[in-house]
Amino acid sequence: MVEFYKTRAGTCPVREFLDKLKVSDPDDFAAVLSGLAKLRNPKYHREPLSKALGEGLFELRHVGKLNTRVLWFFMKGRRIVAVHGIRNKGWSIPARDIATARERMNDWRLRFQL
Repeated sequence: MVEFYKTRAGTCPVREFLDKLKVSDPDDFAAVLSGLAKLRNPKYHREPLSKALGEGLFELRHVGKLNTRVLWFFMKGRRIVAVHGIRNKGWSIPARDIATARERMNDWRLRFQL
């Protein structure tokens, strides 16, 4: 099961990211949505679709005109929580984006630890 991180205020950053992507690049949007659906199957939890970033954080990767990534982590019960989405031209993920994803992951775990 894949779900999206929600802030304490009730906003959903990944859904907002995907909504913007749907308008700006429908083909990449469809590819990312397909990738998120594939994450339900553990065989896709490794490259080339997904890659571990360390400390429990992973990235879903889609290469297009811009590289599109959705950062996510596992929760108990085989749940996957998507916490951050980015697009960039390079192969590396900026440190500020990894920091944002880790903050959201830690926040989610504190609020919803089962």
